[in-house]
Amino acid sequence: MHTKILLTSLLLVGKLTAFAQTTLNPDTVKAGLFDMGKMWTFDTPPQEYFQKTYGFTPDQKWFDEVRLASLRFADYCSASFVSANGLVMTNHHCARESGTGVQRKGENLNETGFFAKTFAEERKVENLYVDQLIKIEDITTRVQAAMALGKSEAEQLQMREREFDTIKQEFGSQPNWKGLELQTITFYNGGRYSLYGFKRYNDVRLVLMPELQLGFFGGDPDNFTYPRYALDFSFFRVYDNGKPLKTTHFFKFNPNGIKENEPVFVTGNPGSTERLKTVAELEYDRDLKIPYILQLLRNRSDALQVYNAKAKSDSIQNEIFSFENSLKAYGGQLEGLRDPYLLARKAAFEQQFKADAQRLEGGRGQAKVSTGSGQKSEAATGTTGSKVDINLKLWDNISTNVADLRKYFKDNTYLSPSELARGDLLVFAHLLITYAEAARQNPARAEQIKDLLQTPKLADRALEEAYLAAHLSEAQAALGNDDPYIKAALNGKSPKEAAAYLMNNTKLNDQGFINDLVTKGPAAISGNNDPLLALARISVPRYQEAAAAVKAISGRQTVLRSNLGRLLYEVYGTGIPPDATFSLRINDGIVKGFPYNGTVAPYQTTFAGLYDRYYSFNGKFPWALPKRWLTPPAQLLRQPMCFVSTNDIIGGNSGSPLINKNREAVGLAFDGNMESLPGSFIFVPDKNRTVSVNTGAIVASMRYIYKADRLVQELVGK
Repeated sequence: MHTKILLTSLLLVGKLTAFAQTTLNPDTVKAGLFDMGKMWTFDTPPQEYFQKTYGFTPDQKWFDEVRLASLRFADYCSASFVSANGLVMTNHHCARESGTGVQRKGENLNETGFFAKTFAEERKVENLYVDQLIKIEDITTRVQAAMALGKSEAEQLQMREREFDTIKQEFGSQPNWKGLELQTITFYNGGRYSLYGFKRYNDVRLVLMPELQLGFFGGDPDNFTYPRYALDFSFFRVYDNGKPLKTTHFFKFNPNGIKENEPVFVTGNPGSTERLKTVAELEYDRDLKIPYILQLLRNRSDALQVYNAKAKSDSIQNEIFSFENSLKAYGGQLEGLRDPYLLARKAAFEQQFKADAQRLEGGRGQAKVSTGSGQKSEAATGTTGSKVDINLKLWDNISTNVADLRKYFKDNTYLSPSELARGDLLVFAHLLITYAEAARQNPARAEQIKDLLQTPKLADRALEEAYLAAHLSEAQAALGNDDPYIKAALNGKSPKEAAAYLMNNTKLNDQGFINDLVTKGPAAISGNNDPLLALARISVPRYQEAAAAVKAISGRQTVLRSNLGRLLYEVYGTGIPPDATFSLRINDGIVKGFPYNGTVAPYQTTFAGLYDRYYSFNGKFPWALPKRWLTPPAQLLRQPMCFVSTNDIIGGNSGSPLINKNREAVGLAFDGNMESLPGSFIFVPDKNRTVSVNTGAIVASMRYIYKADRLVQELVGK
């Protein structure tokens, strides 16, 4: 167990706000009680906190049942069992690719949706699996002891990976772990480690999926907004030995379970948060990393939209959806990082953390203390025998590393061999120059590269040229007109003109030309005057130097972050939950509306609002509706549709069930509001909202529109 220092400053927090103050004195800003979020682990569930906050004390059986009913949907979403017959609930946007993957000749499931009227009609989705967390083992002591044997940062990381492999081999041979998918989970950047054992189900079949017009109603304009009117749900079924899985671990549907100000719990697999990052690291993201990502996504999405206007490809459209979703997500994150109030909150936590760490060093062995979350633990000394050295230079070292990363950002980013960033042909030129260099210095490496020297098959020449033009424009803005790479690439032309010239004069899309170059050897490649090869000869050595430096810096940074995470855990224990790692978590909140646009967003919406939105936009995409939805029965209009709650979610939580204290499914998380987007680095619960489909809406749609009576019977018994 671990000592936790009382965060007295956190208890003095007044009304929280996510907006920058007009006049801000950073010295007066205090950290929020839950700035680090509420993504509690099942390793140490927050029983006392739930009791203190919501007046009920779930026992270990409650948490075990929740864990066993919760699922990881492939490697990108969350899901849950919702019936004794292996029925699985997740989002439509999680199922979109899987669902359309089973459509047959002449079908368009995006337009028509899908419902299997019988078990026999349920369609198996190849390569789809769901994982159920069965076993948890704390391996912290072993891993940290192994890391201590390494002298350098690189050696410490190598020792960690070796110990991970050893642990998985040992546990994998034990009877009660055999057959499970084993995964090592890192918490607090290395403050704690666990071994998770998953039961993997590989026979997963599509049961019901709404039309795309319902699952993504409102499209990108409505994305990350509320009030919301999307039926973002789908059902699959797990089969075992050819029959529907029989299970006692599932969330019973309660279509009438949502009440304002009532507690709800999200159980799912949040993908990644960075709330432990220092202010220096967040400033790096604000100034360099995220602006670059936004620029990249915007330009590539625009190019794809032009391309898909003719191609009309569902897969390309899904890629565009993904880009546009990411643009909003990163845009909201950047807006939060540019909010001086939120950065001041992070700085306030950093200072409080340092002060509490110093107090811990002088007060080991004291009695239990509380962080204000209700979680408690014993003092560190005499319980675990571990002790993290309190070294305030830790933050200074991280800042120094960040300063070094800034020096190499441009060459490491704008000259990297990324097809998305620079186009297939320019990246292929990078590979050829790398091969020529390796052939002279490292023949074994050259042989490995040689097998990859196949000219790329371009999806579309115009799209390739658009990507290349975007890259040249981005690199010009970042590197400047006097940079040798830019001078060679543009040669007095605009980025668009230069891209057209390069595409018209390169021969790298000719496999015969490539074979001839490779046959002639490294000198022929290095001496060839192909314009893309000429650019690669300039960019490759610069990128390699920058990449090597960044790799070394990142190795040091990983160890420093691990030390910082260990210190955080040593000081606060489990009173502060760890960052998201796409591992199973449970978080708490209440059903609650919020002020917006000078009025109030209601805690729930109804199907009547769906039709108001349809008619208000004259039925135009993305607010169009399928034909069978155009004449709804009156009973449907007053049914609840979506709702909001104060839960703490992030990407990866898509498909997470919302449950009540009785472990009943009352909702299905699918989005957050715009105010939730800074949640990657800070959780601000006053306006942060999780947006969910009401289970009542799911039942109503199946009853009144899809006529899915067998599923209604399975879920609610009538």
